[in-house]
Amino acid sequence: MPDQTAQPTSDHLDVHDVERRVKAIFIGSVGNLVEWYDFYAYTAFALYFAPAFFPHSDPVVQQLNAAVLFAATFLMRPLGGWLFGFIADRYGRRLSLTASVVCMCFGSLIIAATPTYATIGFAAPAILAVARVIEGLSLGGEYGASATYLSEVADAKHRGFYSSFQYVTLIGGQLTAIIVLLLLQKVFLTPEELKAWGWRIPFVIGAMLAITAAVMRRSLHETEAFIEAKKVSKPTGSIVGLLNYPRELLLVVGLTAGGTAAFYTFTTYMQTFVKLSVGLTEDQTTIVIFGSLIFATILQPIYGAISDRVGRKPLLIFFGVAGTLATVPILTALKETRSPFTAFLLICGAWIFVAGYTSINAIVKAELFPTNVRALGVGLPYAITVSIFGGTAPAVALYFKSIGHEDWFYYYLSGMIFLSLLIYATMRDTKHDSAMHRHE
Repeated sequence: MPDQTAQPTSDHLDVHDVERRVKAIFIGSVGNLVEWYDFYAYTAFALYFAPAFFPHSDPVVQQLNAAVLFAATFLMRPLGGWLFGFIADRYGRRLSLTASVVCMCFGSLIIAATPTYATIGFAAPAILAVARVIEGLSLGGEYGASATYLSEVADAKHRGFYSSFQYVTLIGGQLTAIIVLLLLQKVFLTPEELKAWGWRIPFVIGAMLAITAAVMRRSLHETEAFIEAKKVSKPTGSIVGLLNYPRELLLVVGLTAGGTAAFYTFTTYMQTFVKLSVGLTEDQTTIVIFGSLIFATILQPIYGAISDRVGRKPLLIFFGVAGTLATVPILTALKETRSPFTAFLLICGAWIFVAGYTSINAIVKAELFPTNVRALGVGLPYAITVSIFGGTAPAVALYFKSIGHEDWFYYYLSGMIFLSLLIYATMRDTKHDSAMHRHE
């Protein structure tokens, strides 16, 4: 079987091959969307269920408690990155992708069925924490396996474009959660019903979607790169084998730190920020975030296609420079505005540079490692970095707000992006120096 990572020897378009790749990318991406919908449903509905699990008269403290739990679940992501990366590198990408979405299904079902604090006391947030830990484990494995699968089924000339759909569906998961929120808010339930029991509905929906995605993923074909790698050497997926690539591991950490902090700031934290700091109503908050995420989704494949032409490094440097210089002015202006439209434009302005990271970060990491350790190499150091700098971003921001120095977070984020910029400026361009063809 030919190595699909090799450059094509002819300009002839194989329609059947294109259809096969597109189908695989669609199914892999849909599963990714479902996983991230389940995870983001927690954030989208936190304003409604936080009082049920974290009773306190101060809404900022309620959101801080919910954000701390959000961050705590990220501690499980490195374990998930190792577990599902091991499965993907030793037993195949398809098995790992299917198992991760099944794991997410269980997490959603637990949240949907958990009684409130008023019913079972402290056991309620404890059970909620267990469910979020399961979801964190699932997502920790999803990223590495998904990034690896999408990069390996894409043809060499369009890897940036195809792999960008990981973040299209990742953001799409949050969009889907917001759509469900809008439908429940505007069409089916009253605010009182949402706070009483309606917040459980999205988690039931997520569990059902996860089951559907698992069935779809079982039909995925294994990547040719993985099959070829098994012919070269016995797959291990071991951390010992991964340690043979220390420079690549450090590169993943460095190029991820600023990008993941920016991503979680302008997705997860923005909903809380525009409501508590900007002062928009719940309806205005939902519409502003929804619109900015649509804009962000559109940017992903555009930037991915650009990277196929000019390389990955220019986009990363663009994100690093623009993010370092523009983050503080954008967040400062955002806090001072009271206009929903102005808030929308400012967040979209941030996405113009954040997309320079999100659109291609998966393919850059995949192109750093050979096939036999690719999923583990992408997933584990990424999960560790996200746990430290990404999942903690909302909690750090809310902590600074709670002590009366919210603007400190703006400088913290800008500094994180600058540190990653140093990595972008000195690393190789993986489009021109890729390890995708290596199966050692």
